[in-house]
Amino acid sequence: MKIGFVLFDGMTSMDFARFYEAITWLAILKAKENVTWAFCADKLEVTDDRGLKMKANEVLPDLGRFDLVFLPGGISTRKLRYDENFMGWIQTADTAFYKVSVCTGALLLGEAGFLNGKKATTNSSAYELLTPYCAEVIKARVVRDGNIITAGGVTSSIDLGLYMVEMLTNSEIALQVQRKMEYPYYQVGNLSDTYM
Repeated sequence: MKIGFVLFDGMTSMDFARFYEAITWLAILKAKENVTWAFCADKLEVTDDRGLKMKANEVLPDLGRFDLVFLPGGISTRKLRYDENFMGWIQTADTAFYKVSVCTGALLLGEAGFLNGKKATTNSSAYELLTPYCAEVIKARVVRDGNIITAGGVTSSIDLGLYMVEMLTNSEIALQVQRKMEYPYYQVGNLSDTYM
């Protein structure tokens, strides 16, 4: 499984880091074969919303070659969704099997057209912004509609990571990762189209 983590200026690092911490246990535990990942951006170095600099190891790759593409949120998503070059790149994720977002990363999925007819969620402050992009905004921590999985505000990125681990493997592996992260709030065994 190839995972593409999308990074961009003004992103919220915690959206990314918490999901990254959970999902990469798939490789550490050898719970799934050939799990690899890349940090993808529209330039070599990006700066998050608080000044932290991060380097991408792939600049403007075809996101369709990944099995899972992940988009974090951040205040900059509100403007980035109108950046034609950036959104043209995000649309290359069209053939990625799973498209996943945390927080306002859902606005980018929406602008790319990936949420048409889908249920989705985002940070509670952006429900109105998300509404035009999807069939229904669900007020939940994690929402799955087919192969589109969206999560709410910052802390829900841990729940999303554990949800994806469980969905891609089983509840036993998710419980193992949950214990290693010492995160007591995720409810293993609650895989449905909408996880509250």
